[in-house]
Amino acid sequence: MDTRREMKGRALASLKKHYFIFAAVCLISAYLGSEFSTSISRLGINRNPFDDYYTVNVGGLVVHQGLSDVIEKALSGEVGEGRELSEKIRQQAIDQSRDDHPAFGRSRGVLAGLINDVTSGSIFVTMIAAINSMLGSADITMNIFIVLSFLMPLMMWFFLQNMYIVISRRMFLEGRCYEKLPIRRFLFLLGVRRWLKTCWTMCVVSVFEILWTLTIAGIFVKFYSYYLVPYILAENPDIGTLEAITLSRQMMKGHKWQCFVFELSFLGWDLLGLVTVGLTDILFTSPYKVASFCEYYVQLRTLAQEQEIENAYKLNDVYLYVPADKKTLNAAYGDVLKVLETPVENLEELTGFRGFLMRWFGILLTYTKRERDYEEGQARLLGIASLKEAAGGEVYPSRLSPLTERRFIRIEPLRYMRNYSVLSLVLMFFIFSGFGWLWEVCLHMVNHGEFVNRGVLHGPWLPIYGSGGLLILILLKRLRSHPVRQFLAIMVLCGVVEYMTSWVLEAVTGGKRWWDYTGYFLNLNGRICAEGLLIFGIGGMIIVYVLAPLLDSLLRRLSRKILVPVCLLLLCLFLGDLAFSAAVPNTGKGVTAPARESQ
Repeated sequence: MDTRREMKGRALASLKKHYFIFAAVCLISAYLGSEFSTSISRLGINRNPFDDYYTVNVGGLVVHQGLSDVIEKALSGEVGEGRELSEKIRQQAIDQSRDDHPAFGRSRGVLAGLINDVTSGSIFVTMIAAINSMLGSADITMNIFIVLSFLMPLMMWFFLQNMYIVISRRMFLEGRCYEKLPIRRFLFLLGVRRWLKTCWTMCVVSVFEILWTLTIAGIFVKFYSYYLVPYILAENPDIGTLEAITLSRQMMKGHKWQCFVFELSFLGWDLLGLVTVGLTDILFTSPYKVASFCEYYVQLRTLAQEQEIENAYKLNDVYLYVPADKKTLNAAYGDVLKVLETPVENLEELTGFRGFLMRWFGILLTYTKRERDYEEGQARLLGIASLKEAAGGEVYPSRLSPLTERRFIRIEPLRYMRNYSVLSLVLMFFIFSGFGWLWEVCLHMVNHGEFVNRGVLHGPWLPIYGSGGLLILILLKRLRSHPVRQFLAIMVLCGVVEYMTSWVLEAVTGGKRWWDYTGYFLNLNGRICAEGLLIFGIGGMIIVYVLAPLLDSLLRRLSRKILVPVCLLLLCLFLGDLAFSAAVPNTGKGVTAPARESQ
């Protein structure tokens, strides 16, 4: 059996290959409360959102009344008192966020309103009042809430928290052997249809551990007896519950003290975590530990198979530990390889300035047959790229898994890797700008019941929407084949554009603001906020992968004799509005606000 140093060395190599996704796996586990939760509690970033309270002085004694008090009053039939207390909690939280933490505003916005409704308990008061009205009995309502308060956290623990440990071990085991680790592997248990079975096995293990803690030996010994169950399930989630538990016990026989010492070898890192209030735990120690104990499991798995321990043969996912050879991959992915070996026709690279614009920004100065053929060839290459990774041995070959993985139903994507002509981009600028104007006008009418021409210009367009849409399509073209990166880049790009636009407009118009996010949850100087960036991110993804390809397909059907005059007309109207609005900007109630109005 390898030494601890050797196992840790391989763990570091694995962590170096997949650092970001390994760290993300452990961070999710910490937030769920599955493992490593103390690391984020030390940093103070997991404050319970239900900790908002209202402070009242009763006979010289300071009393904190919070969510539980609101629910208690409502369940006791004192709905009015519960609603009044929830409103006090809400207002105190808003005042505190405004005075102490402006960036965590709680006074405006959908996200802030949702947080306030939950933390103040008003949403629960409304729910309780509605149930009381339907059932006509506060006692029945109280019983229902008692049952729900027990079942909901139990279901969360059963279906997610306890089971997530298996998911994390699967991700680490695949990552130690393969160069790439797709995010879709988080859904491994769903793919093999063993989610519920895994949940049940982990639940039984937890019950056994709880029962054994009632004995002196169980506290120390049985914890290590069941130590390998998550690893066994990560390899073979189809194994029986008692079989997995028994196999773990037999594999750990004679190795419990060794495992304990292996854990002690991380004591220095644990102490560093205390000094850095959990920061090093999040950034390094947690994924390092999991990667190391995955190596430890591999060693014990090999010993179990050599010693022919009962049911060790069920640890049969060979290619989870050893990459398949070329012959095996050819047999499993023959159809894919045949497609890969078929040359893609009409894929002649475009050169010069036109080729530069197309490759880096997706802009077509013209749309000739040569460019159209090149684009179609690129689309075909994109369609077989994901299969190429498995066939080439870069990712875990799911076709070689002992359990058949279900292929999730996938909608055939639009050709989002396309390039856009200048005429299409001009028209999409006005389409996005017009839609943005319509959206904000309608939103204002819903909220305030009046029509207001939104924006700095006088025409029916908000150029920040059009500019943002085009910048997403042009500047982020190289990220379209990576949706997660695309989403994050869209939020960053839109945040920069919105912040700078707000700053410039305020600077050139003497302090007027056309939007102000002061009071929104997670805002930056009132110019951008998390809620807005999230909406921009979702909207940008819709533009990139659905809306822009669809609009471009429709625009390509129109003759240039129609497109050119329409583009020229719109540009002339827009430039005229721009010149006029520079001298006489659109201002007034519901359009602008002084820089300090909402402070």
